[in-house]
Amino acid sequence: MSQNIPLAERMRPQTLDELVGQQHLTGKGSILRSSITQGNLPSIILWGPPGVGKTTIAHIIAQAINAPYFQLSAISSGVKEVREVIEQARHTSKAILFIDEIHRFNKGQQDALLGAVEKGIITLIGATTENPSFEVNSALLSRAQVYVLRPLQETDLVALLHQALIKDEWLKQYKIVLKETAAMVKISGGDARKLLNLLELVSQTIISTGDLAITDDRVMNIAQQKIALYDKKGEQHYDIISAFIKSMRGSDPNGAVYWLARMIEGGEDIKFIARRMLIFSSEDIGNANPNALLLANATFDAVSKIGYPESRIILSQCATYLASSAKSNAAYEAIGKALRAVQQTGDLPVPLHIRNAPTKLMKDMEYGKNYQYSHLGEGNFIEQEYLPQPLAGTPFYQPGNNARENELRKFLKDRWKGKYGY
Repeated sequence: MSQNIPLAERMRPQTLDELVGQQHLTGKGSILRSSITQGNLPSIILWGPPGVGKTTIAHIIAQAINAPYFQLSAISSGVKEVREVIEQARHTSKAILFIDEIHRFNKGQQDALLGAVEKGIITLIGATTENPSFEVNSALLSRAQVYVLRPLQETDLVALLHQALIKDEWLKQYKIVLKETAAMVKISGGDARKLLNLLELVSQTIISTGDLAITDDRVMNIAQQKIALYDKKGEQHYDIISAFIKSMRGSDPNGAVYWLARMIEGGEDIKFIARRMLIFSSEDIGNANPNALLLANATFDAVSKIGYPESRIILSQCATYLASSAKSNAAYEAIGKALRAVQQTGDLPVPLHIRNAPTKLMKDMEYGKNYQYSHLGEGNFIEQEYLPQPLAGTPFYQPGNNARENELRKFLKDRWKGKYGY
């Protein structure tokens, strides 16, 4: 096999039995394997991180059921290309259309697939690294089965390295010794494709030296010299988004906009950046500045409509605003405490006085009895218990120490007179 073909492609599994990982989907007796074996495959969405087997599974399915196979990338294809494939598929049977990064298709492009999927002209296999609930429109999603692919474990990745050194026609002739694997596993970020391409790069380098031992130090030296500084599908992706979030949390708009620029320059998905700021606005700012959530939501909506390059300005406005805002993680802490209480105490009964009582039977059972309508009280407040009895008085939300939440604390203290620690 030609060495001009990347190692990851040379080592691509041809059957489900050769696939490393994803046994919950492809193992003996699994739903997906059974569907393939029976030739009764619905349209599916494969959702998982990069390099865990989405494209490979699509290829294996097409081979296993001997179906005409069409492949498009959502990055480079539009409605025109989709319609051309559908027209070709009309003249075949059981045609499979694989769309990589389907989350990058806009609504119009996704809608172009609907009729063909409904009529059975094509069986759609979509691959996405993003939550399909957010990125695939509901009409198309309702016609597909979503399968979640899990990250590859370290044992899976190490097995792939040994497998490549033993089976690849080019590599096995050099008898390369794999002394250490930690560096390659770490740099790959769980991406099998990246891992194998890194192995090929390292192997090419050490073969020229005559020393055929792979160690962590040698891998790091080679990687630092020859691998791009930002890979939106690798470890740098997570390191840089972490630096971005921590800069905003630390109220440094300068750090935030720098790391934002790094992501933009690296081609990061604008929706991913906007979504992280939307989460941040509640997790780290919350009621200290409720407008932060509104701005972050408006930012997500705006960049979804506009795209690059203009979205860089909108992202910058939002990032610098969030970084410069007062901070509070009180809402984040409150739901964490409440969830732990639910996990510890189980399904406690709703107090009778705040139960819904739409029928006479429920009223006879005293549902809603003694409930006091808050708006009839002074200041639209009447003190009564809203928690199950075993949790009565348990404080979950504690306002942060900032101007806005200090006002909330005063309001709650005036109402509850010391209950909940206010």
